[in-house]
Amino acid sequence: MGASVLKGIRNAIVGLLALTSGGAFAEQSQTVTVFAAASLRDALSEVGDAWQRDTGHSVRYSFAGSSALARQVEAGAPADLVILANAAWMDHLDTRGVVKQESRLPLLSNTLVLIAPAGDASRDAAVGLGETIRQRMADGRLAMALVDAVPAGIYGKAALQSLGIWADVAPSVAQTDNVRAALALVALGEAPLGIVYASDLQAEPRVQALHTFEPESHPAILYPAALVTGHDSPAAVALLDYLNSPIAKEIFLRHGFANPPQ
Repeated sequence: MGASVLKGIRNAIVGLLALTSGGAFAEQSQTVTVFAAASLRDALSEVGDAWQRDTGHSVRYSFAGSSALARQVEAGAPADLVILANAAWMDHLDTRGVVKQESRLPLLSNTLVLIAPAGDASRDAAVGLGETIRQRMADGRLAMALVDAVPAGIYGKAALQSLGIWADVAPSVAQTDNVRAALALVALGEAPLGIVYASDLQAEPRVQALHTFEPESHPAILYPAALVTGHDSPAAVALLDYLNSPIAKEIFLRHGFANPPQ
């Protein structure tokens, strides 16, 4: 058999092996759909990029307010993994069997802050926080996520109630579908004040923090994560484990989140 014929056979075998190997990889690669609280957008996108590089799997995200996400998942939206900014909404899904109870874990925590456009003068320390908010809202609105549905809004309302000013400021609150929308109102100068998470400050240089609310002034901020029932593919399980890994936690902490209380 001539050398050219042998070379042709070898090339054909190599090509067949490459095609077979590529097909096997394609079959193994999976896409995981994650429904996540809007405040996680930047950090979770970075974590997902790292996971994709490490595993070859891909991630598809849907970001919104936790209340909207919970209702969508309950209605059968095709989510594999859900991460909310409120334990009560995860409890809602848990009691209805929508998420796998044994997969649920407390992933992250956060801090609540009062913000203003960047460059705005800091509040006078001699004036109480409640009075500062009243004064600054004299000619504008306070941007907050939906106060009876979205976690950041629920926490913010509780913090204002602890100050004894909720009844006074409630008529001037500009409620938004999620916390990032409230952040945008302040960044664009459409609201002189807003209440968002500390992690949101990392994503928007056009705002600054005026005050950090005491943890005791509102319910504990907790981000639970869980697999959706019937969607526990190996890739989804692996991604949930990765979100709780040191690599992912370092990214979350860098974006202003905190580890959950022990």
